[in-house]
Amino acid sequence: MRVLVVLPLYGGSLPVGRYCASALAELGHVVEVFEAPEFYTSFQAIKGLKVTSDRLQYLENSYLQVVSQAVLAKVDTFEPDLVLALAQAPLSIQTLKRLKRDGVATAMWFVEDYRLFTYWQAFAQHYDFFAVIQKGDFIEQLKRLGVERSLYLPLAAHPDVHKRLELSGVERRKFGSDVSFMGAGYPNRRVAFRQLVRFDFKLWGTDWDGDSILMPYVQMAGARVTSEDCVRIFNATKVNINLHSSIQAKELVTGGDFVNPRTFEVAACGAFQLVDRRSLMSELFADDELAIFDNMDELSPRIEHYLASPEERITIAKRGQARVLAQHTYAARMRTLLEFVAECRPGWPKPRAVSAASEGLPPELATDIQSLLERLGLPSDTGFNDLVWAVRQQQGKLGELDAAVLFLDEWRKLYARQTGKA
Repeated sequence: MRVLVVLPLYGGSLPVGRYCASALAELGHVVEVFEAPEFYTSFQAIKGLKVTSDRLQYLENSYLQVVSQAVLAKVDTFEPDLVLALAQAPLSIQTLKRLKRDGVATAMWFVEDYRLFTYWQAFAQHYDFFAVIQKGDFIEQLKRLGVERSLYLPLAAHPDVHKRLELSGVERRKFGSDVSFMGAGYPNRRVAFRQLVRFDFKLWGTDWDGDSILMPYVQMAGARVTSEDCVRIFNATKVNINLHSSIQAKELVTGGDFVNPRTFEVAACGAFQLVDRRSLMSELFADDELAIFDNMDELSPRIEHYLASPEERITIAKRGQARVLAQHTYAARMRTLLEFVAECRPGWPKPRAVSAASEGLPPELATDIQSLLERLGLPSDTGFNDLVWAVRQQQGKLGELDAAVLFLDEWRKLYARQTGKA
């Protein structure tokens, strides 16, 4: 089927969206990505206009409406079976109503804490399907809003990215340490990590500025860390600390519900982590697949224990890795989501009247088309329209056959407009 993945302009769900798109393609679907981040620079420029707050809000909302209209244009062209939006994707309520009217299935994967980010209350009821990383009261609140098609869909890892690496000596010196943390400087972490500076400790990520105790341990001057370097950090660190975020610093280990992406990503790398206990964690991992701490009094002693027990670290890490690769990948999550949509929406997706891309062509050209399908990793019965989309996704200079396919597509469209025949 065809899936349009709508990314947010920026933020933590941006990489998750890219992993979803990659996983959907891995499952054999035709995927188009709406690259909302390409609009982010212009959106930021509006803030620099030095206008009154009400005018600024009007301009920002107007700009987001334009981006949302661009999504509609993409839908009209691509004709997806499903529009999958990640948290904070630029889809307005008007656009969602238009998609519903046109019979286009829409789903949101809300990969944020519903208590902290409450904008879901305005948008959730306008999506056909609403996937969340929390249970309990969140599901009940969604039902009270009239959202019946909600799905608990925890986060995951992407094995193409999150994997075991053989690091060079230079990489180990740069990224390695006995203890490290990679993530943003939330208030609870700023307080909690002060007790870790007695270890060989490195801090990676943003929003650590202004903390005189921790700043000497912050790497790369607090710059954003790429996904590739995150994986290097996980692999090079003996004990990866994974403390879930909180905006308050009174209770450092909150014992909350959702399990963050770092839990799955570190495990998928076959790396060792010490993670704070979460109420939903036991549904995802067995007791011997993660090393857990319940409060700050336990953290330092457990770090000391595991630093002195490398074989135990390796054993736990391997168990966690096996669990993630077997059950907690983005491909598994996307499969679950699509099955849920199909179960709730009988007859979805609507069958397309398509013929194989090579049907009706001369034998010599049909053979070339089959070779092109193989090169693009598409099945032999792929329809012509899906072949066109796959060709358009390529980077770099087109070959003669690629160009011929695009030319034929334009000719078919022109013919259809002039004759009224598809």
